[in-house]
Amino acid sequence: QVQLVESGGGLVQPGGSLRLSCAASGRTFSNYAMGWFRQAPGKEREFVSAISRSGANKYYADSVKARFTISRDNAKNTVSLQMNSLKPEDTAVYHCAATSGMGITTIPGRYDSWGQGTQVTVSS
Repeated sequence: QVQLVESGGGLVQPGGSLRLSCAASGRTFSNYAMGWFRQAPGKEREFVSAISRSGANKYYADSVKARFTISRDNAKNTVSLQMNSLKPEDTAVYHCAATSGMGITTIPGRYDSWGQGTQVTVSS
């Protein structure tokens, strides 16, 4: 499995921006499609965005489309999530995840490795 460590979370006002990063180690990063999920207190884990192994294909949940941008740098073994126009309902712990399966998936159970998560709080 690949080991994943997220960073970049914090407290931001509504309308603000944050950039989350996820550093991978232990396996060949480019062999994994990557995803971001989030989980708010009392709620199930929710798909946010995913990116293919090469970075050519990206997919977003409707709730974040046009506000969030996922990207990856296979040379640096990192995947990032740029979050703009943040809303209070974006408040959650954000996790990155890696899947060795082909293509992009929104299903948490298809991801092989998970990071511990980073807290994002959107509040005035």
